[in-house]
Amino acid sequence: MARSRKGAANQPKSKSPAFENVKNQLAYCGLWCGSCSVGNGTVNELALKCAKTITDYGVHEWGPKEADYEALLKGLSTISSMEPCRGCLKGEGRTNCEIRACATEKRITECVGCESRKACQNSKLIHHMRSGALRVGMKVKDKAGDSAKILDKWISEIDEG
Repeated sequence: MARSRKGAANQPKSKSPAFENVKNQLAYCGLWCGSCSVGNGTVNELALKCAKTITDYGVHEWGPKEADYEALLKGLSTISSMEPCRGCLKGEGRTNCEIRACATEKRITECVGCESRKACQNSKLIHHMRSGALRVGMKVKDKAGDSAKILDKWISEIDEG
């Protein structure tokens, strides 16, 4: 099971409804949705905090004059109000994901359990998804094993953090 030390940045500080919705979800490719900043609500929370800080501190009055604060605040408002991703197991994530289509066709819940993974036509895409996820601090299950046990461990790391 591969991990990244950057993961703490992606972990919600509280048990938000968005996090509760994805905390027990592993994508077919092994990405843990609970560690995804878009799925667990972190992006929304940070955009809201950033807008509030800019407004509360009056940054538009003393900050860089080149910034378009009206557009910035509008963009942050849009981001903070977007619906968090519910994850690919619930029909969201990457549109037309080849990995999801393949796993669904084979009636498996995770690629690491696939009997034909050595000859997988999606191996480059799976590697791309996993390496990108690790790069931004997400947790990734990359070996067969008890998913519930792994999820419990990752969730407890958030509770301890």
